[in-house]
Amino acid sequence: MASEAYRVPRQADASDLSPLCGPPEVPRQADASDVSRRAEALGASRRPDPQPGSPRHGPPRAAEPLDHTVLKSLLGAWALAACSAEETAAVEAHLTDCAPCADEALRLRDAVGLLHSDDSLDLDPELRAQVLEGCLESRPARIPLPTWAAPFDAETARLDALLRDMAAEEWRAPVRLRWFDGRRETDRETTVAGILGHLLAVDGLVAAGLGLPDPLPAGALRVEHDAGPQTRTELYWALDRAAPHTPAARRPWREQSHAMIRDVSFLTAADAEGPEAGIGTTDTARTADAAHTADAADTAHTADTGDTGAGSRLVSYGGFSLPLPDAFLDRAFECWMHAQDIAEAVDYPYGPPVAAHLTPLVDLAARQLPGALAARRRAGLAPPPRGLAPAGAPGRTLHLEVEGEGGGDWYLPLDSPGARAGPEETVAHVALDSLEFCQLAAGHVPPLEAAAGQDGDRDAIRDVLFAAASLSRM
Repeated sequence: MASEAYRVPRQADASDLSPLCGPPEVPRQADASDVSRRAEALGASRRPDPQPGSPRHGPPRAAEPLDHTVLKSLLGAWALAACSAEETAAVEAHLTDCAPCADEALRLRDAVGLLHSDDSLDLDPELRAQVLEGCLESRPARIPLPTWAAPFDAETARLDALLRDMAAEEWRAPVRLRWFDGRRETDRETTVAGILGHLLAVDGLVAAGLGLPDPLPAGALRVEHDAGPQTRTELYWALDRAAPHTPAARRPWREQSHAMIRDVSFLTAADAEGPEAGIGTTDTARTADAAHTADAADTAHTADTGDTGAGSRLVSYGGFSLPLPDAFLDRAFECWMHAQDIAEAVDYPYGPPVAAHLTPLVDLAARQLPGALAARRRAGLAPPPRGLAPAGAPGRTLHLEVEGEGGGDWYLPLDSPGARAGPEETVAHVALDSLEFCQLAAGHVPPLEAAAGQDGDRDAIRDVLFAAASLSRM
């Protein structure tokens, strides 16, 4: 191996040591002139030397503009908001003149949203509907689900997904039920399992209308055979008091909702194709379900006309009745609202239904307003109408404008539910967001704080807002 060169320091001689020899020199005391000279020297040393070729006097030269290559290399940092103010201004000025860079900047900005999102990690609620729609396009369902039952199917599935993700201890979390009793807001505290018991008991009204077993024992209703939602809930809670509030409470509710969806699908298919629809298939399970649905048709509530079509069947809620399609929409609405109650109790994000399902839910609430207003007047909770209009005759009208997804315009008769409402008779106009309108109809928003825009007869507006809140119940 080659030897490395190295330098041997020489030994110091006398000439090197001469400055160190002899008596030390005593420094003289500095005078004023020395201090002044040192200050000037220090100031001069602190001033930066000018750049070669630059003038020693005058304003600083402006920075040269960045070329296209440099600006293009800054697009990624600009999309991440990591540029300085000067670089940001230069990039944005360049984007107005360079179309390729502008397109690239838009793509990078979209990509940034995929790197980090503030949204929930849950799947998009529209994803389920999109997947099902794609599947049904390629292979249509043999027994299709009625369009008016689709919101109930989707909302029960969303709630079921939430329940599956919950820990066992969260099932005992206190949940506050809120509604409007006609005069004021009221609430009731229960648990997650209590909410499911409430949904099970009230959904049982629709299930019984389809011929399914009532979740309440026959002996529990020997006095209140036509009990409404609140009475049924109280009875179920009393019977279920000893049951543990565990995830096991989910099973009977989910089994009942599945059975309701199955039976109403066979029922509407039978209406469309004849009494033998669905029977004779090679699928024995479908045959049994169709036969069960045919038997259930004999026990379901029907309209006074005797028509056995699914759309004309009535479901009794105790003090009132709803057609079967509206009853399914009502149960979808309640499932959504109570799922929000549960999600709020366990601090979990929960969004609204997809737009295609939100639209019929908003429409149901809007269509019920004239009847709710008339019921409040009969109960003495609202002033009498200014004049009764004959059925079909034009009368005073309120224009309800619901904005956002699922929204629309409704013209509501004010003096009589049977009067004809129209734009030409409008005396008041109310505008609300669709989600706020649903919260009002659920009794979660004070009536006088709900409307975003009001114009016209203030008394009519107040009556309709209170009627909307009165749609809520336990």
